Amino acid sequence: MSYRTLEHATDAVIEVTANNLENAFKIAGISVIETILDISKVTENDRKILEVKGKDLKYLLYNWLEEIIILTITDGFAGKRIITTISKDEKEYKINAEIFGETIDLKKHEFKVEIKSPTFHEMKIEQKDNVIMRYLLDL
Repeated sequence: MSYRTLEHATDAVIEVTANNLENAFKIAGISVIETILDISKVTENDRKILEVKGKDLKYLLYNWLEEIIILTITDGFAGKRIITTISKDEKEYKINAEIFGETIDLKKHEFKVEIKSPTFHEMKIEQKDNVIMRYLLDL
């Protein structure tokens, strides 16, 4: 289970590899936070609950990335660890997540870059032996 940042001139293109969808979404969330700040300096003394929905997996991924950006940039919460569960009914997918961390301290957490939004451009999700996700973050 890992992610890597791929070469791109102005934005961040991230590719996640995981053994299942829940871990892939968890790693995707961590990749967003690590793009914004130094996650190694975050202490787990608080938690936030997120529920995110999408009509398919791409919309779920887009909405998930967007909610992580909002939680971090707008709400000022630095996450360090994420627990996810994914469910699907006849209409949509849903992620329920617990995110453990603390209020952002810009000096302590060493702010790196602001993410404007995720995009659907270059987004892909492949499910074979592993789950591979690729997405672009507009910086």
